[in-house]
Amino acid sequence: MPVSSSAGTPTGTTTGTATGTRPGTTAGTPAGTTTPPTPAGPARPAPAAGVLLVVGFVLLSLNTRVAFGQIGPLAPVAHFGSAAVTVLGLLPPLCMGLFAPLAPLVRRRLGEERGLLWASVVLVAGAVLRMLGMPGLYAGTVVVSLATAVINVLVPVFVRTRFSHRHVGTMMGVYALSMGVGSAIVAALVAPVAQASGGSWQLAVGIAVVPAVLAAAGIAPQARVHRPRPAPPVAAGAAVPRPHVARTGLAWSLTAFFGIQTLAFYTALAWLPSVLIASGTGRTAAGTCQAVLILGVAVGGFLAPVLAAPRADQRPHILGTVLVCAAGFTGLAVAPSGLPALWAAVLGIGLGAGQALPGVLYARRGTDHDHVAALSTMAQTCGYLIAATGPALAAALHGATGSWTVPLAAVTAALLLGAALSSRAGHDPR
Repeated sequence: MPVSSSAGTPTGTTTGTATGTRPGTTAGTPAGTTTPPTPAGPARPAPAAGVLLVVGFVLLSLNTRVAFGQIGPLAPVAHFGSAAVTVLGLLPPLCMGLFAPLAPLVRRRLGEERGLLWASVVLVAGAVLRMLGMPGLYAGTVVVSLATAVINVLVPVFVRTRFSHRHVGTMMGVYALSMGVGSAIVAALVAPVAQASGGSWQLAVGIAVVPAVLAAAGIAPQARVHRPRPAPPVAAGAAVPRPHVARTGLAWSLTAFFGIQTLAFYTALAWLPSVLIASGTGRTAAGTCQAVLILGVAVGGFLAPVLAAPRADQRPHILGTVLVCAAGFTGLAVAPSGLPALWAAVLGIGLGAGQALPGVLYARRGTDHDHVAALSTMAQTCGYLIAATGPALAAALHGATGSWTVPLAAVTAALLLGAALSSRAGHDPR
C-alpha cells in the first residue's frame, strides 16, 4: 500500500547530469535564466518501512478501546455495584471530552508520530494502574481516557499525513474495524479469566496491558520519522488568518454529528442488554446480542470510511448512517423480543459507521493538517461531553416512565435532528 513520506533529499546533496550544464540552468536554456524548480512529490519509502507503518497503525488501533469494553462483562463476575459500573461507564466519554484539547498541544510539541508513541506509553501506565484495586481502577480509567483522547485527535491527522490520499478511507476503516475487534476479543476474555483465577478481576483487567504494550512497540518505529514540527495555527505574515473553528458552521456541524452519534453509541452500549431482558429475552441471549452489536460496530466502522472517503460529498453517507441507526432503535422499541439479534446487528452497523465517518469528515473538510486537528479537537471535546449524558438520561427517562420505549424514541429523535444539523459537515460549499 503506497504511503506518503516526508523524507526529502538530504541537505547539501546535489543531483548532477552528464551534460555539463551550469547550476541554475538547464540544457538548451540561455545562461542567466533559471528554470523554476519542479515540485518534488513525496518520496516513496522502502517496502519494509511501509509494512512497519501499517502494522504499527493496526496495533495502535486494536488497543484504542480495549479498556472500555471490560467493565460490562466483568461486572457480574466481580460483583461490582451499580454505582461503580455507572461511574466507570461515565468516565471514558467524560474524560475524553475534557482531555481532547491537550492533543493539539502534544502535536505542536512532539508531532503526530511521537505524540502517538507517548500517548501509547501513558496508556500502558493506565492499564497497569487499573489492576491496583478499586482506587487504581478509577484512576487508571482516567489515565487511559486521557491517552485515548490524544490518540483520537491525532489519528486523522496521522492518516492524512502518512498515507496516500486514495487510502485515507481504507485506513480510517481499518482503524475503526481494529478498535471493534480489539474491544470484542478482550471483552470476551475478561469473564473467563476472572472465573479461572478464582474471581480475581485484577488479573482479568490486566489483559489490557498486553495490547497496550504491543501498540507502543508497534508505533515506536514511526517516532524516528523526522518531520518539521507543525507550525502554529496562524503562520506569521498570513494575509487572511483563519477564524477560530468555534466560529465556523462547519465545526459545529461536525460536532453535532459526532456528539449525537456518540451519545447513541454509549447509550446502546450501556443499556441494550437491559432493554432486551425487560422485553423477555433471556440473559444469555441478551449477552449474545451485545456481542452481535459490537461485531456490527466493527463492520460498520470499516465500511463507512471506505465508501465515503472517495466521494466529494458525504451527505448521503451521513443520512444513511442516521437512518440505519434509527431503524435499529425503532426495531428495539417496537418489537424487541421478535428479532433481537437482527436489531442489534443493524444498530451496531449504524453506530459503527457513526463512530468512523467523522474521521473521514475531518480529513476531507480540513484545509490543512492544523485545520484537521482543530476540527477533530472541537468535535471530540464537545461531542464526548454530550455523549456522557446519554446513558444517564436514558436511565432517568426509563425510571420516570417505567418503559424503555420512551428512551429509545428520544435517542431516535436526536439522531434525526442530528442528520439535519450535520449537512454542512458532509460537503464543501461551492
